[in-house]
Amino acid sequence: QVQLVESGGGLVQPGGSLRLSCAASGRTFSPTVMNWYRQVPGKQRELVAAMITGGTTTYADSVRGRFTISQDNTKNMLFLQMSSLRPEDTATYYCGALESGTFYWGQGTQVTVSS
Repeated sequence: QVQLVESGGGLVQPGGSLRLSCAASGRTFSPTVMNWYRQVPGKQRELVAAMITGGTTTYADSVRGRFTISQDNTKNMLFLQMSSLRPEDTATYYCGALESGTFYWGQGTQVTVSS
């Protein structure tokens, strides 16, 4: 069983930065795609950033140039570096991973951007 655990959320002022982490554990894990999503109450979960095997990345238009997705060499950790944060970035951020047709979710970490 694969478990994804996010960390690094919190309260930050507009213009600030945060780095989210996602740790995979449970067994040897070889996802083909790893993602960061976010969700606010009453709205659908939206894709923020994705990384495909080989290093190709993609970003939502709303975060491109401000957020960076990365992973460590062992692929056990996924990161989301968030800069120039805006109040509209406030959401619960989820790590997701696709492996052999199964999608795994973390439990989410709250990011609040407010002065």
